[in-house]
Amino acid sequence: MDNNTLKVKQAGEVVQSFMSISRTLTRFTSQNADSLRLTLQQMGILNTVSAFPEITLKEITDKLNLPKSTVSVNVDSLVNLELIDRKITEENRREIHLTSTPKGKELSQKSSENALSYRAMALALKKISQEDVQVLIRVHKELLNNLRDCKF
Repeated sequence: MDNNTLKVKQAGEVVQSFMSISRTLTRFTSQNADSLRLTLQQMGILNTVSAFPEITLKEITDKLNLPKSTVSVNVDSLVNLELIDRKITEENRREIHLTSTPKGKELSQKSSENALSYRAMALALKKISQEDVQVLIRVHKELLNNLRDCKF
């Protein structure tokens, strides 16, 4: 096997590994959202609003890397469910800040307490040496930076 073929094969294995891990964690996170009667996106937005009071739609879009229309539709649903409130600022009437209602804060807290993906990851990482976990974190950060530098 030539060097180029080996690199392509390794790249494929790494991509497949990341995709499998992502699917598994998404499944755990979806179970958590389902238990709260929310969609995955609604739960992510609610948790973001709870963590960053007075956040704007644009800031949520940037933090969650979701299209503005998706965030807007889900925010409407969360407002209708009385989980978040919209506030128009006096300084800029076009800017809307979002805050969690008491009901929303309670649900967000339940989401955090029941974070199956974090609990599963913690259990999985327990079986790996602390040194290897640190190497894993460092390599993932380095890989992410290298991927972000790719210009196509």
